[in-house]
Amino acid sequence: MKEFALVFRVENGPQAPVSPAEMQQRMTSWMNWMGGIAAKDRLVSNGNRLGVKGSKWVGHGGVVSDGPYTEVKEFINGYVIVRAETGDEAAEMAKGCPILFAEGGKVEVRPLVAPDNNE
Repeated sequence: MKEFALVFRVENGPQAPVSPAEMQQRMTSWMNWMGGIAAKDRLVSNGNRLGVKGSKWVGHGGVVSDGPYTEVKEFINGYVIVRAETGDEAAEMAKGCPILFAEGGKVEVRPLVAPDNNE
């Protein structure tokens, strides 16, 4: 089995604040989706959400600036790591991700590269 990162992206940056009830519904959807993957012993790491506020980027020469770039139209919101036989199987897992129900939501499926495999 190989490991894949499922990277959660949203176009147009962070969305407007939601009510506590809506937030609870969203969290339940995420927990159910990840729980289904874990029940099949395919969840390697439940990852983390990635914040925007207080972010920095470091460039060549040690230049530090606030980030992410304001001109970027997609923000990375977080990730999980799953185990699958193929990228297609990992993409099938991603199809149930709750971020896809939000306008502009996408899941990027990326294989993790092991030290002994540079593909």
